[in-house]
Amino acid sequence: QLLLVESGGGLVQPGGSLRLSCATSGFSWGNVAIAWFRQAPGKEREGVSCIGVFGGTKAADSVKGRFTISRNNAKNTVYLQMFDLKSEDTGVYYCAAKAVYGSSRYSCRFEQYDYWGQGTQVTVSS
Repeated sequence: QLLLVESGGGLVQPGGSLRLSCATSGFSWGNVAIAWFRQAPGKEREGVSCIGVFGGTKAADSVKGRFTISRNNAKNTVYLQMFDLKSEDTGVYYCAAKAVYGSSRYSCRFEQYDYWGQGTQVTVSS
């Protein structure tokens, strides 16, 4: 089976931190890029951060300097470490995967992800 399972969400005060995990199974790890997306109530889904096969990353301007994505190849798991959380970070966070080939393995983008987890809720509130 091809699975993505998110965990680590919860309720946190503004300025707090959380670490989200995305455990994967069934993928060809050497040809998969992973991304984190989020969706706030009443808003469109947006890309947050992504990581390529060889560790190249990209982050949305709104989270640069606060969120860090990382990839543990031995565990087939991707993490999103979030610091200095703000109320506008509230939403359902999803991890997603897509196949990448050739030079595309060295970078990532937020378009055309094929496999999705169920999401984990992050609520930032005072």
